Amino acid sequence: MKKPPSPAEARHVQSDSDRAPGKLRRIRWAFLVPLLAFGVLALVLGVGLSRDPREVPSPLIGKPAPHFELPAVKGRAQGLATRNLRGEVSLVNVFASWCVACREEHPVLVALARRNLVPIHGLNYKDKPDDAAAWLDRWGDPYTRTGADIDGRVGIDWGVYGVPETFVIDPQGRIAYKHIGPMTEDFVRSKLVPMIDEIRRRGLSAGEKANPG
Repeated sequence: MKKPPSPAEARHVQSDSDRAPGKLRRIRWAFLVPLLAFGVLALVLGVGLSRDPREVPSPLIGKPAPHFELPAVKGRAQGLATRNLRGEVSLVNVFASWCVACREEHPVLVALARRNLVPIHGLNYKDKPDDAAAWLDRWGDPYTRTGADIDGRVGIDWGVYGVPETFVIDPQGRIAYKHIGPMTEDFVRSKLVPMIDEIRRRGLSAGEKANPG
């Protein structure tokens, strides 16, 4: 016949039973935490992959272009400074001779420059002077002005983290739009030209309100 447990044994059994739910909770959390972390990571990656990388928002949109003054690319006469970006809609295109995607984009810029639709200024990013000059001599120079940002400091102020990038500047010298990656003919036709026209219309409307006839 089995003896009943002693008081000490009974307390030990009771203590083990009391600890069991706590152990189970810890085991559950040990499995749940990695699953939750994986779920959050998958959500972040999913949102990132679903976005067009060319549409990354810039904190500079709507703000004045950063202050800078750069000498021209070697062999060019006119340098580029903040003061050159006021008075009309213009583009600032960040390019480099070492940039493969810039070669892809360059014919689009040359064709756009031939239309005289908008001044295009070139910000030459972290390039060697001779290489930049030779590149423009070979492929054509679509730029009204160029700035040689040899050490890349101006590019940092503009939030550049990839080349090419193109900024649309309004007549007040504010950054209206940032395009990451090479521009295409379709982008120029379907988005860039309508954007330029709209910025100009807004400027005319503001001028009419400020100076009523």
